[in-house]
Amino acid sequence: MLVDSSVLVLNQNYEPLSVCTARRALVMQFMGKVEIVETYDGLKVHSVYRSFPLPSVVRVGSYIKVRYRKVQLTRKNIIKRDRHTCQYCGDRTGPMTVDHIIPRSFGGSETWENLTCACSKCNNRKGDLLAEKVGMRLKRRARRPSHIQFIQSFIGIGDERWKQYLFLD
Repeated sequence: MLVDSSVLVLNQNYEPLSVCTARRALVMQFMGKVEIVETYDGLKVHSVYRSFPLPSVVRVGSYIKVRYRKVQLTRKNIIKRDRHTCQYCGDRTGPMTVDHIIPRSFGGSETWENLTCACSKCNNRKGDLLAEKVGMRLKRRARRPSHIQFIQSFIGIGDERWKQYLFLD
């Protein structure tokens, strides 16, 4: 459905805040909380008596002070960060697991920098050892993603018009 389309929500200063559905964006517009900045070309949402352009990007009416926003550390977000690719062999097929780079038995913690996506084969091969001991190396260093990186990479670009607001132009 059109009302389930993704809409980029910007702060008053055009800083990306989040992504919501078009339904939510339209409701916020009717309540006077946001203004539509960009629309999907030619797409409209129809009511009984009126039609409304389908928003692609909206901006909140008053500035929202946002403290440093952390992306939540979850298994799903680790796999999204690593683009569903094993960080040891580069395989993209099959189920992925989350591996501790430094195993918990060696004092490894549950942090963005110590967790990585691994295929079942590599995770079993590495086991409870350091990767170097079994002749494995990470393809990419694990790190914490920023809020804007999360929107850019993990949620994806819902519309080409988003690129200028996500610093991709």
